[in-house]
Amino acid sequence: MSGGIGSRFWPASRTSYPKQFLDFFGTGRSLLQLTVDRFSQIIPSENIFIVTNDMYAGLVHEQLPELSFNQILLEPTRRNTAPCIAWASYHIRALNPNANIVVAPSDHLILKETEFIDTVQKGLDFAAQSENLLTLGIKPNRPETGYGYIQIDEQRSGDFHKVKTFTEKPELELAKVFVESGEFYWNSGLFIWNVNSILKAFKEQLPELIDKLAPGESVYGTAVEKAFIDENFPACPNVSIDFGVMEKADNVYVLLGDFGWSDLGTWGSLYELSPKDENKNVALKCDTLLYNSKNNIVALPEGKLAVIQDMDGYLIAESDNVLLICKKEEEHGIRKFVNDAQIKMGEDYI
Repeated sequence: MSGGIGSRFWPASRTSYPKQFLDFFGTGRSLLQLTVDRFSQIIPSENIFIVTNDMYAGLVHEQLPELSFNQILLEPTRRNTAPCIAWASYHIRALNPNANIVVAPSDHLILKETEFIDTVQKGLDFAAQSENLLTLGIKPNRPETGYGYIQIDEQRSGDFHKVKTFTEKPELELAKVFVESGEFYWNSGLFIWNVNSILKAFKEQLPELIDKLAPGESVYGTAVEKAFIDENFPACPNVSIDFGVMEKADNVYVLLGDFGWSDLGTWGSLYELSPKDENKNVALKCDTLLYNSKNNIVALPEGKLAVIQDMDGYLIAESDNVLLICKKEEEHGIRKFVNDAQIKMGEDYI
């Protein structure tokens, strides 16, 4: 899944060049490229499909020249993760009627790739042998309010725990209770299932979505698929896979993983993962001279120098025509900044 805007990473992430196409760590590979590199260790490249927005077709082709045009599914408009996954599932089933599928966001960071590949393989084996839906869970190390949480049931099948409840992004006090209970795990947003199992779940939980996409079953995988999608996809409900299916289905299991996962959703998450100087400052790509400053993250274009004095706990980020300076702990306000800039200044800054 590679169609998001990544507005919480503004101004680095822009509508025309969102975060999944950016190289945050100076490795020479974008988050999307790193994701494909990771899955290529276990899945043949011809079996990897990218679902993205029409406007990013050129970027995907540029960054992933090894994929054919038929492996890039272009949405005419954004409709959240449930329609994205449903369309991809219909497309894949047209090519392989009994395929097992891994669904992955394109902008996550995995630090322990060997452990990750082992976990995914275990999940694929599970999906091949059952009609259950599987999500990968992460043991929380802090009461994070930016992630969804999964409560596990006592019922289990080997390493696979039945899911009792899903909770989307709780308030801090509730997140603290979750972590202390030991019963809750972060929802990684990584899913594994058989194509028929997920389409059955869509029919049961989101019939209004299936009503829009099922009539195209005879055209998926053909030359007229795109025309059908352009006409029908915009009418699909705007709903996430978590809310639309996973929270309602009674056959959801979780496999717990320890593979150094982060969803890289915010500047704060990037700060936590990045190397720091003796005053806990992070500098990304740029050069810095810091005086009496600590706990800051500085992200400027390569080759630029930031000279900073008497700042504690700030985000200083510059990209193209925008400079953002705000308290790191208040970065939740970035979406408001983006909205205000769009309304008052126009699209040039978005």
